Amino acid sequence: MTDFRLTPLAASLPSTVPFVGPEAQERTSGTTFEARLGANENVFGPSPRAQAAMAQADQWMYGDPENHDLRHALAAHHGIPAGHFMVGEGIDGLLGYLARLFVGPGDHVVTSLGAYPTFNYHAAGFGGTLHTVPYVDDHEDPASLFAKAAEVDAKLVYLANPDNPMGTVHEGATLTRALDMLPSGTLLILDEAYVECAPEGTAPDIDPNDPRVVRMRTFSKAYGMAGARVGYAIGAVSLIEAFNKVRNHFGMNRAAQAGALAALEDQAHLDKTVRDIALARDQIGEIAKANGLVPLPSATNFVALDCGRDGAFAKAVLNGLIARGIFVRMPFAAPQNRCIRVSCGTDADLAAFARALPGALEDAQRG
Repeated sequence: MTDFRLTPLAASLPSTVPFVGPEAQERTSGTTFEARLGANENVFGPSPRAQAAMAQADQWMYGDPENHDLRHALAAHHGIPAGHFMVGEGIDGLLGYLARLFVGPGDHVVTSLGAYPTFNYHAAGFGGTLHTVPYVDDHEDPASLFAKAAEVDAKLVYLANPDNPMGTVHEGATLTRALDMLPSGTLLILDEAYVECAPEGTAPDIDPNDPRVVRMRTFSKAYGMAGARVGYAIGAVSLIEAFNKVRNHFGMNRAAQAGALAALEDQAHLDKTVRDIALARDQIGEIAKANGLVPLPSATNFVALDCGRDGAFAKAVLNGLIARGIFVRMPFAAPQNRCIRVSCGTDADLAAFARALPGALEDAQRG
């Protein structure tokens, strides 16, 4: 059979994913990247205790479909009852479940133009109509987002704080005040993937019972477990319970559950990693300035570097780096696409970046 009976919506969608992975680029080029600085992975790695727990997990058993131990450990860590937590396959997986719960053909959602694209991918996959607003001074703008939500009667608004791809951040108090502008009936998805890397006071003081907000956290970034795919949502109990209507109950593998639990118990390792990330951010900034680029202040585990011209020039710089074995990415929408985005790396990674950047810039300037 060649005429598959896809739904009309599925048939209308492109067969693409939001990201081209470094592995795909390596297969195409037939070479291996010297430094992998494009996916905002935490090269400093997970806690040794987490690695040991994952290695020792009995993989012949399914993972606990209720994620009981991890949810209760998260509850103790945050001082919030366990009923406010849902664990899922990274924030990406949880965004997919939210889209399935809220978005159908003709429903409206709002995000920033150039913000993390996986939300857009899931919303389109369920037939949603996506509306975007521009960044303001390289920040996602709550006022613009919430005004657009009121204009189109949006069911969902997506906002990342700190932001990806720019690394910028709002103080938590700013977001708390902005919630007064969120229209009734609209749910704010607050993506806090990088919050452990951010300054004190970045996380807003929001009651977990507040039905206007669902917060997203992850073990992929500061905890160094991107490959394990462990994220969690914090929200009102009735919303958290709704995830059970649609989620893959065996989606969390047993090793990932064990690793996240052990990582959460090793806050000393997390603290050290956050310090290592801060040092790497400073190194990236110094390399950028030595080559005439402007590093944007970052509250994440990456730095956006302003190349000083337009997106075509930044893309040429990016291509020059990739040709020299340095995997980086860049924002996809103007004017943020004047930047390239460089993830924090080891001293060896950043030394390789420093060696490659002058040549990449020369190539771009000649081109």
